[in-house]
Amino acid sequence: MNVREMGIGGSIPPVIKNLLIINGLVWLAQITIQSEAFDIENLFALHFYESPLYKPWQFLTYMFLHDSGGITHILFNMFALWMFGSTLEKLWGSQRFLIFYLICGLGAGLVQMGALWFDMREVQAYYDAGRISKELYNQVVSVPTLGASGAVMGIFAAFAYTFPNTELLIIPIPIPIKAKWAMIGMIALDLFGGFSNQNSGVAHFAHVGGAAIGLIIIILWNKKNRRGFY
Repeated sequence: MNVREMGIGGSIPPVIKNLLIINGLVWLAQITIQSEAFDIENLFALHFYESPLYKPWQFLTYMFLHDSGGITHILFNMFALWMFGSTLEKLWGSQRFLIFYLICGLGAGLVQMGALWFDMREVQAYYDAGRISKELYNQVVSVPTLGASGAVMGIFAAFAYTFPNTELLIIPIPIPIKAKWAMIGMIALDLFGGFSNQNSGVAHFAHVGGAAIGLIIIILWNKKNRRGFY
């Protein structure tokens, strides 16, 4: 693939453009109008279902929020969305791409919720035994999940499956790496991070869930419409 085919030189397709705008506007709202009276993260980030802050719509809205304490989170996600998503939207069409993106984000949220269920069993046991207060229990179960990373991992997984031999430059690795190996490496790192450091503040299992959902969908689509790999 050349640079233009990867979307790094041509026009930005409409769904990618609108996703970049929406995520940017939401992040600006988080850092400007966030308040106790209107707590955007409490309302729209994904909370564990036992949290008093949980609402069903958060499975959709959480993927449009990012860490309001810094710009790195949103910049990295939006760069990856533009870099890999532009190619896929041009290949599939806007409607299919948007459906794919949202399903990957929803799947990532569901996997993260499942991972939280296992983590919270110990917290529940402490609460049931009277070793922690209701207030502390609610604080622990109300830690939010937010960000487009799960959906973006689904995009990257689909890109790596469709264009497995495309070489990528990944900082700080000094040599180009084919997309298929980069994808495998990122999933392995997230699995390691998820099992070894559950308090890292990174939703590793949401990343893995998004990638897994993305791979399942693209494999099913490819069975019905076989095409070459690049």
